[in-house]
Order: sequence, then structure tokens, then C-alpha cells
Amino acid sequence: MCDISTCTVMIVDDTETNIDILVEALGKDFDLRVAMDGETALEAIADEPPDLILLDIMMPGMDGYEVCRRLKAVPETRDIPIVFLTAMSDEEDEARGLGLGAVDYITKPFSPALVKARVRNQLELKRYRDHLEDLVRERTRQLVLTQDVTIQSMGTLAEYRDPETGGHIRRTQHYVRILAEHLKTHPKFRERLTDTAIELLVKSAPLHDIGKVGVRDNILLKPGELTEAEFEEMKQHTVYGRDAILASEKKLGQDSFLSVAREIAYSHQEKWDGTGYPQGLKGEEIPLFGRLMAVADVYDALISKRVYKPPYPHETAVAMIREGRGTHFDPDVVDAFLDLSDEFRKIALENADFEEERVLLSQ
Repeated sequence: MCDISTCTVMIVDDTETNIDILVEALGKDFDLRVAMDGETALEAIADEPPDLILLDIMMPGMDGYEVCRRLKAVPETRDIPIVFLTAMSDEEDEARGLGLGAVDYITKPFSPALVKARVRNQLELKRYRDHLEDLVRERTRQLVLTQDVTIQSMGTLAEYRDPETGGHIRRTQHYVRILAEHLKTHPKFRERLTDTAIELLVKSAPLHDIGKVGVRDNILLKPGELTEAEFEEMKQHTVYGRDAILASEKKLGQDSFLSVAREIAYSHQEKWDGTGYPQGLKGEEIPLFGRLMAVADVYDALISKRVYKPPYPHETAVAMIREGRGTHFDPDVVDAFLDLSDEFRKIALENADFEEERVLLSQ
């Protein structure tokens, strides 16, 4: 964002007299550059974009309209203000110039003082616009950071309840990312798995088990097999998670970033054949993000040490997920997992909690 006194103005005109008049009028207030044809102007602008362009229309070779069109077609130069300065005074000519994206249209013969005033006005507008964009970028960065901190803080609550799963959050985030990236070109998923959606999925993944904060310690940390009644209470963690996230989501609105986290928390224990919980959803009734998290969550539970079980070898975990294709898991997600199984092993090994897990994963 330039200070007005240090802004660069490029004059593009094939008539030396016009250039001399403009240099006399603007030279004391701005840093001026000159080009006498369209091709030379485009080359100079590409090398060092100015803050504003005064552009003639009738020039030999490439006319000003084409210069403007090319500049507006390129991200690096599309936001440079262009002021047409021309002898073409018909309304149709002016409409065409403004339609191409020019910010102003001045006809010859022109008043140097008028040109100077309009140039200054356009540079002031650009300065304020650039400042506003900087503010928006900073505000967006702060919002993203707030989202990340909120989710990580909430996810840590569940982690504190079960100290043996410290790496579980990190691992499942990595798992769902590579699954989603692998599937985003699949015809069934490409509309859902946009880059933005994948980032929300990865960001929300730590909250899939947030509901476990509502499960009693004697059940959550029980070293042996759960009774039927205890398992029924354990199953409620999906409902607790949904309700906890929903309470926050209502304050943020329907389009809150937490909607993905709620979807995952509530649906990641559903099974493809309808035998899962809490709703007994079947097949594609299960939200896609819940289907992705189901594979990531089960793989990680299998290869990890828990109070109720030792870690299983990677190959055993892969075989068990393969066996669940079409019953427990979405077949397409399992196929992606099988393609990526070596990547899953690598992620698990790099983020293992216990030496026992590392040994099995290294075999």
C-alpha cells in the first residue's frame, strides 16, 4: 500500500506531446514511468507493476482496450486502477472502456489539473481498498486461529480423561486427511471433498470423542470387558459429544465451523450395515465425514495400547478393516484405506505413544 507521494503512475501514450503535458502535470507529485505502445507497456508492467495506469486507446499495434483486457485477465495486474485518457469521446467508447474494468475515462483535450485530481482520487481509493483488504486478511487469520484453538482446547479435554491416547488426536487427524485427499477425485465424493471441506474435516477431527468427557471413569478406564449396561453408557458418548458441540454451535449460527465436528462426533460409530450407534444409520445415510472417521478411529484403536487390550500389529489391523468392508465400513473408504495402508503405518509409527506400539508397527 503506497503513500500517495510515493505512488508510481505509468503513462501509456504514443504521442510525445501528451506525455510531456502529463509529465509536467504529475511529475512533482508521483513517480512516473512511460511507455509509447501496448506491448512495451505490458512488458514493463509485468516486470514492475505500477500503482495506477494512464492509458491511451488509439495506439499503433495493440490498442488500449486490448492492453486493459490483458491486464485484467492476470491476477498480478487485475487490481491496478486503469484510467483511459483518449480522444475517443463517444458514450459507446466510454462504456466499452469502463466495461473492461477501467476506473475512469477522461477525454482529450484534457485539463492537466483535472487529470491530476482524478489520479489522486483513484490512488486514495486504492490506498483505502488495500488497507481494507489487509484488515480483512488479518481478521480472517484471527478467526482461523480462534477456530483452531477452540477445537484443540475442546479435544484436549477428552484426551485428559484417557492419558493413554495422547497421540490419538494427532494420528486420526493425519489419517482422515490422507483418506479425504485420496478420495476427492472419486466421482462419488468430488463435490463433497473440496479443499475447504477437507480442511474443516481435519480441523474438526480432534472432537470426534469429545463426548467421552461425560462417561464415568469406572467405565471409560475399565481394564476389563464392559458389561452390557456399561457399554450402553459408553455408547452415549456420541450423544454427549453432539449435544456439547450443538450448544456452542447454536451461538455461532447454522453455518458454524462446528457443524462438521458435530457430524463427526455423532456419526463416527455408525456402521455401513446399520448395526452401529446411536441412530443405526445404514449405508450412505451415514454422513461422509463420519464414514471417514470410522475407518481412521478403528484402525488407530486396533494398533494402539489400551487399558483393556494390547496393541495389534499393523497387518492384523489392516486385515480386520478389510474384513469389515461393506459391513462395518463404507467399501469405497476401505478401498482408499487399503491403497494408503503403508501411509497409515508411517503416521502411526511417527506418532506412537508407547514403545510396544512402535515395535509392532516396525515389524
